Amino acid sequence: MDDTTASATRRRPNARGRGDLLREDIVATATRMLDELADDQALSLRAVAREVKIAATSVYLHFPDRDSLVLAATQRCHEELVRLGDAADAAESNPGAGLRARILAQADWAESHPGLYKVLHESTVHRRLGMPFKEVMVQRTIDSVQRCMDAGIAPSDDATTVAIDLRTAVNGMLSQRINEPDLPWPPATEQLDRFLAKLVGIGRPG
Repeated sequence: MDDTTASATRRRPNARGRGDLLREDIVATATRMLDELADDQALSLRAVAREVKIAATSVYLHFPDRDSLVLAATQRCHEELVRLGDAADAAESNPGAGLRARILAQADWAESHPGLYKVLHESTVHRRLGMPFKEVMVQRTIDSVQRCMDAGIAPSDDATTVAIDLRTAVNGMLSQRINEPDLPWPPATEQLDRFLAKLVGIGRPG
Protein backbone atom coordinates (compact mmCIF):
# COMPACT_ATOMS: atom_id res chain seq x y z
CA MET A 1 0.00 0.00 0.00
CA ASP A 2 1.52 3.38 -1.05
CA ASP A 3 1.32 6.55 1.05
CA THR A 4 -1.67 7.87 -0.96
CA THR A 5 -3.72 4.72 -0.38
CA ALA A 6 -2.78 4.60 3.30
CA SER A 7 -3.88 8.21 3.74
CA ALA A 8 -7.21 7.46 2.05
CA THR A 9 -8.02 4.55 4.31
CA ARG A 10 -6.70 5.95 7.57
CA ARG A 11 -9.30 7.40 9.92
CA ARG A 12 -9.30 11.19 10.03
CA PRO A 13 -8.20 12.34 13.51
CA ASN A 14 -10.66 14.00 15.85
CA ALA A 15 -10.26 17.65 16.61
CA ARG A 16 -8.02 18.52 19.52
CA GLY A 17 -9.72 17.80 22.83
CA ARG A 18 -12.25 15.40 21.29
CA GLY A 19 -10.54 12.16 22.20
CA ASP A 20 -13.79 11.14 23.88
CA LEU A 21 -15.26 10.68 20.39
CA LEU A 22 -12.52 8.25 19.49
CA ARG A 23 -13.08 6.36 22.72
CA GLU A 24 -16.77 6.03 21.87
CA ASP A 25 -15.89 4.77 18.39
CA ILE A 26 -13.56 2.17 19.89
CA VAL A 27 -16.17 0.95 22.38
CA ALA A 28 -18.92 0.83 19.75
CA THR A 29 -16.69 -1.12 17.36
CA ALA A 30 -15.59 -3.55 20.06
CA THR A 31 -19.23 -4.08 21.07
CA ARG A 32 -20.20 -4.93 17.50
CA MET A 33 -17.23 -7.28 17.12
CA LEU A 34 -18.02 -9.04 20.41
CA ASP A 35 -21.55 -9.66 19.18
CA GLU A 36 -20.10 -11.32 16.07
CA LEU A 37 -17.39 -13.26 17.93
CA ALA A 38 -19.50 -14.27 20.97
CA ASP A 39 -16.21 -14.69 22.84
CA ASP A 40 -14.25 -11.95 24.56
CA GLN A 41 -11.04 -14.00 24.31
CA ALA A 42 -11.26 -13.83 20.51
CA LEU A 43 -11.15 -10.03 20.52
CA SER A 44 -7.85 -8.23 20.07
CA LEU A 45 -7.04 -4.55 20.40
CA ARG A 46 -5.21 -4.64 17.07
CA ALA A 47 -8.28 -6.03 15.33
CA VAL A 48 -10.41 -3.28 16.85
CA ALA A 49 -7.85 -0.69 15.72
CA ARG A 50 -8.04 -2.01 12.16
CA GLU A 51 -11.84 -1.74 12.18
CA VAL A 52 -11.73 1.81 13.48
CA LYS A 53 -8.90 2.60 11.03
CA ILE A 54 -6.48 3.88 13.61
CA ALA A 55 -3.07 2.80 14.84
CA ALA A 56 -3.06 0.20 17.59
CA THR A 57 -1.22 2.67 19.82
CA SER A 58 -4.28 4.94 19.68
CA VAL A 59 -6.39 2.19 21.25
CA TYR A 60 -3.85 1.70 24.02
CA LEU A 61 -4.15 5.37 24.92
CA HIS A 62 -7.74 4.68 26.01
CA PHE A 63 -7.62 1.00 27.01
CA PRO A 64 -4.43 -0.53 28.42
CA ASP A 65 -5.54 -4.09 27.66
CA ARG A 66 -8.32 -6.17 26.13
CA ASP A 67 -10.11 -6.76 29.43
CA SER A 68 -10.56 -3.05 30.05
CA LEU A 69 -12.13 -2.64 26.60
CA VAL A 70 -14.40 -5.65 27.09
CA LEU A 71 -15.46 -4.20 30.43
CA ALA A 72 -16.38 -0.91 28.77
CA ALA A 73 -18.38 -2.75 26.13
CA THR A 74 -20.27 -4.80 28.71
CA GLN A 75 -21.06 -1.65 30.68
CA ARG A 76 -22.53 -0.13 27.53
CA CYS A 77 -24.69 -3.24 27.05
CA HIS A 78 -25.95 -3.10 30.63
CA GLU A 79 -26.85 0.56 30.27
CA GLU A 80 -28.73 -0.18 27.06
CA LEU A 81 -30.63 -3.03 28.71
CA VAL A 82 -31.61 -0.75 31.60
CA ARG A 83 -32.86 1.93 29.20
CA LEU A 84 -34.88 -0.57 27.18
CA GLY A 85 -36.35 -2.12 30.31
CA ASP A 86 -37.25 1.23 31.82
CA ALA A 87 -39.00 2.33 28.63
CA ALA A 88 -40.93 -0.93 28.34
CA ASP A 89 -41.98 -0.79 32.00
CA ALA A 90 -43.04 2.85 31.80
CA ALA A 91 -45.26 2.15 28.79
CA GLU A 92 -47.48 -0.23 30.80
CA SER A 93 -50.44 0.69 32.97
CA ASN A 94 -49.80 -1.59 35.96
CA PRO A 95 -46.72 -3.00 37.70
CA GLY A 96 -47.41 -6.59 36.68
CA ALA A 97 -47.51 -5.70 33.01
CA GLY A 98 -44.49 -3.47 33.55
CA LEU A 99 -42.42 -6.28 35.05
CA ARG A 100 -43.38 -8.58 32.20
CA ALA A 101 -42.54 -5.93 29.60
CA ARG A 102 -39.21 -5.22 31.28
CA ILE A 103 -38.15 -8.85 31.04
CA LEU A 104 -39.46 -9.25 27.49
CA ALA A 105 -37.33 -6.27 26.48
CA GLN A 106 -34.31 -8.13 27.86
CA ALA A 107 -35.35 -11.27 25.99
CA ASP A 108 -35.76 -9.37 22.73
CA TRP A 109 -32.30 -7.82 23.17
CA ALA A 110 -30.76 -11.25 23.82
CA GLU A 111 -32.41 -12.64 20.70
CA SER A 112 -31.06 -9.75 18.64
CA HIS A 113 -27.58 -9.88 20.23
CA PRO A 114 -26.85 -13.53 21.13
CA GLY A 115 -23.10 -13.04 20.94
CA LEU A 116 -23.15 -10.13 23.36
CA TYR A 117 -25.48 -12.01 25.69
CA LYS A 118 -22.95 -14.84 25.85
CA VAL A 119 -20.17 -12.39 26.66
CA LEU A 120 -22.31 -10.76 29.36
CA HIS A 121 -22.94 -14.05 31.12
CA GLU A 122 -20.05 -16.33 30.20
CA SER A 123 -16.92 -14.17 29.95
CA THR A 124 -14.31 -14.17 32.71
CA VAL A 125 -14.27 -10.36 32.66
CA HIS A 126 -17.96 -10.12 33.38
CA ARG A 127 -17.70 -12.51 36.32
CA ARG A 128 -15.53 -10.08 38.25
CA LEU A 129 -16.86 -8.54 41.43
CA GLY A 130 -17.17 -4.86 42.15
CA MET A 131 -18.90 -3.60 39.01
CA PRO A 132 -21.65 -1.22 40.14
CA PHE A 133 -23.22 -0.97 36.70
CA LYS A 134 -24.24 -4.63 36.94
CA GLU A 135 -26.17 -3.91 40.13
CA VAL A 136 -28.44 -1.37 38.44
CA MET A 137 -30.38 -3.91 36.39
CA VAL A 138 -30.72 -6.21 39.40
CA GLN A 139 -32.11 -3.35 41.47
CA ARG A 140 -34.55 -2.46 38.69
CA THR A 141 -35.95 -6.00 38.85
CA ILE A 142 -36.16 -5.89 42.64
CA ASP A 143 -38.02 -2.58 42.49
CA SER A 144 -40.43 -3.92 39.85
CA VAL A 145 -41.18 -7.00 41.92
CA GLN A 146 -41.72 -4.85 45.01
CA ARG A 147 -44.21 -2.67 43.12
CA CYS A 148 -46.18 -5.79 42.21
CA MET A 149 -46.28 -6.80 45.85
CA ASP A 150 -47.24 -3.32 47.02
CA ALA A 151 -50.09 -3.24 44.49
CA GLY A 152 -51.40 -6.61 45.68
CA ILE A 153 -50.71 -8.23 42.31
CA ALA A 154 -48.13 -10.57 43.86
CA PRO A 155 -48.14 -12.05 47.37
CA SER A 156 -45.94 -10.32 49.93
CA ASP A 157 -42.47 -11.80 50.17
CA ASP A 158 -38.85 -10.74 50.19
CA ALA A 159 -38.60 -8.84 46.89
CA THR A 160 -34.85 -9.34 46.60
CA THR A 161 -35.07 -13.12 46.89
CA VAL A 162 -37.98 -13.31 44.45
CA ALA A 163 -36.26 -11.02 41.96
CA ILE A 164 -33.03 -13.02 42.06
CA ASP A 165 -34.98 -16.26 41.54
CA LEU A 166 -36.75 -14.66 38.59
CA ARG A 167 -33.53 -13.33 37.06
CA THR A 168 -31.87 -16.72 37.48
CA ALA A 169 -34.71 -18.42 35.64
CA VAL A 170 -34.85 -15.84 32.85
CA ASN A 171 -31.08 -15.70 32.33
CA GLY A 172 -30.93 -19.48 32.28
CA MET A 173 -33.74 -19.63 29.74
CA LEU A 174 -32.09 -17.10 27.45
CA SER A 175 -28.63 -18.65 27.70
CA GLN A 176 -30.00 -22.12 26.98
CA ARG A 177 -31.92 -20.86 23.95
CA ILE A 178 -28.70 -19.36 22.58
CA ASN A 179 -26.45 -22.33 23.40
CA GLU A 180 -28.92 -25.11 22.53
CA PRO A 181 -31.06 -23.74 19.70
CA ASP A 182 -32.09 -27.20 18.48
CA LEU A 183 -34.17 -28.02 21.56
CA PRO A 184 -37.97 -27.88 21.07
CA TRP A 185 -38.35 -24.53 22.78
CA PRO A 186 -41.83 -23.22 23.57
CA PRO A 187 -42.43 -19.53 22.88
CA ALA A 188 -40.38 -17.38 25.24
CA THR A 189 -43.50 -15.52 26.35
CA GLU A 190 -45.06 -18.77 27.57
CA GLN A 191 -42.00 -19.63 29.62
CA LEU A 192 -41.85 -16.14 31.06
CA ASP A 193 -45.51 -16.24 32.07
CA ARG A 194 -44.85 -19.52 33.91
CA PHE A 195 -41.88 -17.93 35.69
CA LEU A 196 -43.99 -14.94 36.72
CA ALA A 197 -46.76 -17.21 38.00
CA LYS A 198 -44.53 -19.69 39.83
CA LEU A 199 -41.78 -17.42 41.14
CA VAL A 200 -43.47 -14.05 41.60
CA GLY A 201 -47.04 -15.23 42.05
CA ILE A 202 -48.73 -13.21 39.33
CA GLY A 203 -50.66 -14.30 36.27
CA ARG A 204 -50.26 -12.78 32.84
CA PRO A 205 -51.24 -9.12 33.11
CA GLY A 206 -54.19 -8.04 30.98
